Amino acid sequence: MKLVIFGLSISSSWGNGHATLWRGLCRALIRRGHRVVFFERDVPYYAANRDLWELPGGQLVLYAGWDDALPAARRHLADADVAMVTSYQVDALAATALALDSRAAVKAFYDLDTPVTLDALSGGREVAYVGPRGLRDFDLVLSYTGGRALRELRTRLGARRVAPLYGHVDPAVHRAVPPQDAFRADLSYLGTYAADRQAALEELFVRPARAMPAARFAIGGAMYPQDFPWTENIFFVEHLPPALHPTFFASGRLTLNVTRRAMAEMGWCPSGRLFEAAACGTPLLSDAWEGLEGFFTPGEEILIARTAADTVAALELSDAELARVARAARERTLAEHTSERRAEELERLLDAALSADSVDETAFGGSGDAGGSGDAVGASYPTSSNEGYPGVDGGAAERDGVGEKDGEALAMEA
Repeated sequence: MKLVIFGLSISSSWGNGHATLWRGLCRALIRRGHRVVFFERDVPYYAANRDLWELPGGQLVLYAGWDDALPAARRHLADADVAMVTSYQVDALAATALALDSRAAVKAFYDLDTPVTLDALSGGREVAYVGPRGLRDFDLVLSYTGGRALRELRTRLGARRVAPLYGHVDPAVHRAVPPQDAFRADLSYLGTYAADRQAALEELFVRPARAMPAARFAIGGAMYPQDFPWTENIFFVEHLPPALHPTFFASGRLTLNVTRRAMAEMGWCPSGRLFEAAACGTPLLSDAWEGLEGFFTPGEEILIARTAADTVAALELSDAELARVARAARERTLAEHTSERRAEELERLLDAALSADSVDETAFGGSGDAGGSGDAVGASYPTSSNEGYPGVDGGAAERDGVGEKDGEALAMEA
């Protein structure tokens, strides 16, 4: 199968969660015998922070402007099986028009930032990557987020066939490695600064740091302001490239996940950080949000914090207790949340879209709330392989969140 993808970025992970997700998924698809061509606008921000220059086994097309991309895009689409456009693609509307006019058997849209998309619609703001016809012309709409987001993509944007494709981790990249003293911490947090989760970060990370002055806390990420409430025992590491994420995770006794506002409110939107840290064998501590139990079992595979006291209590657990949680999370992740697993799911979804003669516009299981078993609109879902994805509802592209600058992509954030 040949897939031609018009995406935000795969070449730079700087403040961009899409990149790591695409790298893992493309590697898995290529291993499985598919051909992948990825079109990315060569914007200065990512060009200055590029950490991938080619797609091994596939093709990365960096272009200066849409007119420059057209000849190659038309050539690749001429024999493509799948034409896919993603959220926050710089030329999404032009790419959509080209993809829909192509001979590709399946025209797909992948919203890695569904909570941001729907939040913008609710606020009457423009969604630059969705045209006036919404998503109704696509054969398949994929969402990084499940739950009620699937129904809202249908009712608000006219999507006919909707299914989640959650975050994932490539265990060849994120794996157990020796710790490094420079990153050593009792509690670590890896994520780009985001104003809309600052309150939660202060409650679950900064307040515990103040309450435990003898403990060491570490933050890794980009765009933190000078007026961030640093304490003497909070150590900061500027943006870490994906290659150093495993070392950062391995150097922490426990790592914290804090979910972006739009993701937390929507639910069923797991940050890619959860899967990455779990694959590295690091115990997980997370804020609470609807659907979390569909990915990890609280108390067994993940610890939950709602207050600073919960964080302190987690840090007071024995090494043996934390190791037990970490082992369980890693086993679950390697069984259900790898890039290979998502590639398999994508294959099934594309095959189903390819073979469908028509779409049942009323085939929306249950009330549309998270957990119903038939929430993939117009799609036939293999529920037996989705035990970790109740109701094929789901997560969000956060990778680590909704994006850098306010209003930017959920999956973009690193």
